[in-house]
Amino acid sequence: MILARHTAQARREVPDADGLKYWQYKVPLTLRRSGPPYECSPSGLAERLGLTRGALSARLGPIEETGLITRTQETGDRRRVRVRLTEAGHAAFEAHAAAEDTGEGALLSALTETEQRTLAELLRKLVLAVEGEPGAAAPGSPAPRRSRSAGR
Repeated sequence: MILARHTAQARREVPDADGLKYWQYKVPLTLRRSGPPYECSPSGLAERLGLTRGALSARLGPIEETGLITRTQETGDRRRVRVRLTEAGHAAFEAHAAAEDTGEGALLSALTETEQRTLAELLRKLVLAVEGEPGAAAPGSPAPRRSRSAGR
């Protein structure tokens, strides 16, 4: 809980350094995760961000005004719109990601390289369990019980 709070606070502070607000950063991040050509329909983007279409539309306007994204209509059907990351959006994403990496690197510097690898492996295992990957513990399955006398 403490590390999650620290990381969330650090992420909220990073965008202020490069002018990209955290809520704005989430749009380029989601478009980057979609892979080349880094575009998505507004409804798909809203779903991935957990927003209503109206809330997403309100967010896209200011981001588009900064030149980080474009909204284009598909040829032949004006109702079909695609949101695409621009070159400026790629650059802003890269700058923001680098700043986040620096912050995370500082946090992880308290661990040795071996401890960092172990942590990465354990976190990967937890993510696979939450995502329901085969061979991983099912989410919500009881954790092994520890003896109250263990470690005493």
